[in-house]
Amino acid sequence: MSTQPAIEDQIGSFVRDVVAAIGIDVTVTTASMEDGVRVDIGGEQGELLVRRKGEALDALQHLVNSIWRDQTGRDGRIVVDCLDFRKGKDAELKQMARFMIEKVKASGAPQEMGPLNSYARRIVHLEVAGDADVSSESQGDGLVKTVIISRRS
Repeated sequence: MSTQPAIEDQIGSFVRDVVAAIGIDVTVTTASMEDGVRVDIGGEQGELLVRRKGEALDALQHLVNSIWRDQTGRDGRIVVDCLDFRKGKDAELKQMARFMIEKVKASGAPQEMGPLNSYARRIVHLEVAGDADVSSESQGDGLVKTVIISRRS
């Protein structure tokens, strides 16, 4: 997905305004990615956004995605990260997905991951898609669902 620099700037300005409004002094940078926009938040006070398992960062991510979903398109992604918190969580999630894939292959029994939000489910589904022997599907109601990893028939 190619985003216009104007959208990138708008998203960056919005994030700066939101964190300033809640009294957090941080730096905000944006960059184009192959499939969307990445927003990086840095600075000592950024730690306030990643407390309590990153709940505030998740809320900011959800808010930004809700506002710019139409402009970025169905496949467009906006990733809001702070102090590389999300990068670390993504790596953990991928590692857990690989572990579950191996467990499915060894036992033949489906394995569950979750409950996960849509961002985390996407990471798991992409990791599973890289292995031709297994498949994944989301199950559940609402925004938080479980991913089931099973042997491909």
